[in-house]
Amino acid sequence: MNETLPTVRLKNAWRSSHPWIFQKLVDKPPTKPRPGSIVDVFGVDGAWIGRGFYNGHSRIAVRILETDPEVAVDRDWFVRKIGEAVKLRREILRLDAVSDAWRVVHSEGDGLSGLVVDRYGDLLVVEFFSAGMFRHREWIYDALRTHFPGCRFHSFADEHVQKQESFDFRGSEPAAPAVITEYGVKFRADPAGAHKTGFFADQRENREWLSHQVAGKSVLDLCCNTGGFAVYAAVRGAREVLGIDIDEAVIDIAKGNAKLNGVKPRFVQADIFPWLRDAAARGERYDVVILDPAKMTRDRDQVINALKKYLDMNKLALGVCKPGALFATFSCTGLVGEEQFLDMLRRAAFYAGRTVQVVKVAGAGADHPFLVNVPESRYLKAVFCRVLD
Repeated sequence: MNETLPTVRLKNAWRSSHPWIFQKLVDKPPTKPRPGSIVDVFGVDGAWIGRGFYNGHSRIAVRILETDPEVAVDRDWFVRKIGEAVKLRREILRLDAVSDAWRVVHSEGDGLSGLVVDRYGDLLVVEFFSAGMFRHREWIYDALRTHFPGCRFHSFADEHVQKQESFDFRGSEPAAPAVITEYGVKFRADPAGAHKTGFFADQRENREWLSHQVAGKSVLDLCCNTGGFAVYAAVRGAREVLGIDIDEAVIDIAKGNAKLNGVKPRFVQADIFPWLRDAAARGERYDVVILDPAKMTRDRDQVINALKKYLDMNKLALGVCKPGALFATFSCTGLVGEEQFLDMLRRAAFYAGRTVQVVKVAGAGADHPFLVNVPESRYLKAVFCRVLD
């Protein structure tokens, strides 16, 4: 049982099961706990609501972690909670059978608001989204060591998160890269390099499914990043594979990933907008086109602009699809909902003058679970289509 904890009271009635309680609902305590302190939360009627992190500097003032008053949030709590997350991946999803790279903790989806952990072989990449998780990081590391003996760590927090949550973290010493395998395909995961976590494990099942549709075909991978879809396609027997990305650093990593697998897709450093216009003018057409851009915005006020960008790039991508082509389009912008994304695709098809048949709608792998009462953890939209004419 917890020793006496600081208390926080709410101004208004609280009837939600969501773990976030926003600043405007919280009565500022006379003695302010440090950002990230563990507190007991009481309703306006004096009833105990839960136990979690308090941060008076953040828009999310309280992150509820525990709703059983008899359960302490301590070092052992983290061992149990992270253990439950690992059990899902290992015993239920059986991910070790297909890969040594998977998401260990998916924030609210695993009841650990403000924490994301990705595994790349013996390397665990720990990302902090809240002052509370950062403040209790040694408990987290100890819990992870319990379930991954001998593991290495690379830890970080994005600058905008540190500003919002009011903590300072320059990150851990850069960790050496890890070479991982998923479905028999090898990749170099380098969290200290071009991509913050080293590799996009969330697309694992989408890469695997798509790769079985490409044998003998021409494949165009737009916004290819470190070459995930392109390398899979080349390994699975595509006749021709071309990856395009604006970032020269990730192109170099993509070439290295291709070499790891003994395949030779072609990679070009270019902005996809002028490249696609020029390719269409040249009459280039592909059997399989993949469009997987980076997150467009974190700002709710910029969602309309983000949808406009998605519209423009999807319209251009459809312009280089052969009749009968497979078109895979993705969005990792959490603020853009699936319905909005599909409506954008409808408009893109109209403006491109193409008939698009959706054959599969998916998302992130099952190691990225979300709670039905916390839909914010669901972010990736994956739409697989046929371009009929």
